[in-house]
Amino acid sequence: MARAIDPKDTSRASAYELWMKAPNPMVTFFKTLNVTNLIRVSKRREMKFNMLMDYCIGKAAVGVKEFYILPVGDQLMQYDTIAVNTIVKNREGEVSSCDLLYDEDLESFNQQYLNDTAQVAQTCQDRDLSDNSMVIGTSAIVDTEIDGAVGMNSGIFNNPFMIWGRYRKKLFRYELPISFQFHHTQMDGAHAGRFLENLQREIDRLK
Repeated sequence: MARAIDPKDTSRASAYELWMKAPNPMVTFFKTLNVTNLIRVSKRREMKFNMLMDYCIGKAAVGVKEFYILPVGDQLMQYDTIAVNTIVKNREGEVSSCDLLYDEDLESFNQQYLNDTAQVAQTCQDRDLSDNSMVIGTSAIVDTEIDGAVGMNSGIFNNPFMIWGRYRKKLFRYELPISFQFHHTQMDGAHAGRFLENLQREIDRLK
C-alpha cells in the first residue's frame, strides 16, 4: 500500500525542502563487496547469484526506515513493503523489467524469482509493483567487469538503484564492485552507507 504523507511530519522535512526542486538530487556511492560467501551459497544450494544478490539487497533495505518513503512527482509517498527489481532478457532478445516483493524466507523468494522472471521472459510484459511497494532498481551487466556506473536523473524514476557487472576473483576471495544511486530527499549519505554495510553483512551471513 502507498499513501501520500506530509513531509513536515517526517524526519525528511528539511531534505524535502532542499532537494525536491534541485536540478540533480541523485547521489551515487561506489563500493566493492566481498561476495565469496554468496558464490559458495549459490553453488551449494544451486541458486542463481543474481537472485541471491536481490534477496540480500531487500534484506539489507528493510532495516533502514528511509527506504519506506520515496519522492514521487511533488509528493512524498509512504510504503508498507519493499520490492527489488531485476532486469530479464525476454524471448524476443530484448529486456523486460520484473519487480519481486521482498520475502524474508529465501526459499519463497527464490521460487518467486524463478516463476516471475520466467513469466516476464515469456510474455515480454513488465511486472510492476510500484503502486504498492517501494522498488529498489537493479541492473546486472554480467557480460563484462565494470568499476561502477552513474545512473541518470530523469525526474521520473527517483527510486534507489544498484548496478553491478561480473564479479572478480582476487586470490582467495571474490569481489563485486557496485554503484548505488539514491534520491537525496529519500535518504542522506549516512543512511545509504548503513544500507551498504547491512548488505555486506547479509551477504556474509547467508547460509
